[in-house]
Amino acid sequence: MRYVDYIGNLTRIAVEIVNGDDPSELRREMFRQHRIAEPDTERLSAFLPGLRDAVEAASRSGPIGPVNALLAQHPPLIHVDDHDGEGSPHLHFAANGEDAVSWLGRSCSAALAHVVCGDPAVTIGRCSAIGCERFYVDDSRNRTRRFCSNACASRTTVAAYRARRKETG
Repeated sequence: MRYVDYIGNLTRIAVEIVNGDDPSELRREMFRQHRIAEPDTERLSAFLPGLRDAVEAASRSGPIGPVNALLAQHPPLIHVDDHDGEGSPHLHFAANGEDAVSWLGRSCSAALAHVVCGDPAVTIGRCSAIGCERFYVDDSRNRTRRFCSNACASRTTVAAYRARRKETG
C-alpha cells in the first residue's frame, strides 16, 4: 500500500462517517485488515461532532483548530506496519485491534492533519448543490470537482438550464 493511498482511504472513511453513509466496502476492508469492530452507535455519535468539525476545516484548508482539537482528543500512535508480511511497510496512526472509536479518532485525525496541511494527493470538498451538505474526497485529475455525486451535478445543471430558458422566454 502506498502511503498516500492510506491517507486517502482514512480520509474517505472520515467523510463517509460524517456524511452518515452506511459502511462502504473500503471501510469494511480497512476494519478487517486492522482488526477493528464496527463502533457502537452511542460512542460514534459522541465522536461525530469533533470529526465533522475537522472534516469541515480540512475541506476549507483551515482553520486548523478543529483538526488540532481532534488530534489532542485522539493522539496518533505512529508506528510502521506491514500487515503481518501481507503488504509493504507503511505508517499507521493507531494500533490494530483497538476499539473502533479510538482507532478512527487516531487514524482520521492524522489523515485530516495531512489534508489541512495541504497534502496535494488528498483534497476534501463540500458539495456545491443547493441544499446539499455532503462532503467528498476530490480525486479528480486537477482537483476541480464541485459535487458529491452525479445526481447533485445533474440537478444543478438542469436547474441552471431551466433558469436560462425561463429568462429567454
